[in-house]
Amino acid sequence: ILFLGDWGLDFQQALSDSKQNNRLILLNFSGSDWCGPCIKLKKDVFESEEFKNFSAEKLLLVRADFPRLKKNQLDKSQQEKNDVLAEKYNPNGKFPLTVLIDSKGKVLHEWDGYQSSVSKFILEIKQFN
Repeated sequence: ILFLGDWGLDFQQALSDSKQNNRLILLNFSGSDWCGPCIKLKKDVFESEEFKNFSAEKLLLVRADFPRLKKNQLDKSQQEKNDVLAEKYNPNGKFPLTVLIDSKGKVLHEWDGYQSSVSKFILEIKQFN
């Protein structure tokens, strides 16, 4: 598995791993260099020990990043993959948007914006596990 405890970039790979390992996918749409709530969410929630321990056992993590600064631009193929993900899972262009997805690519739950409580966020995910 590519993504154990770490954020991957390849959603198709995560989907395939999800089927094999019976795990849900957590897809995070982020603007890593311009979106304040995105940066705060990453730091306060996704990088917390509590979340890392939970996700390492339960989830496959995928980040679709949409940086604006030239120096942070993704390579073209990754940007295209992220654009496709956004069309399907984030058509309204919300940032941050975190989406819980099953192994068939079906959306189970969405979190719009910053999640202030790591414990509450984990509890909400556990309802679908």
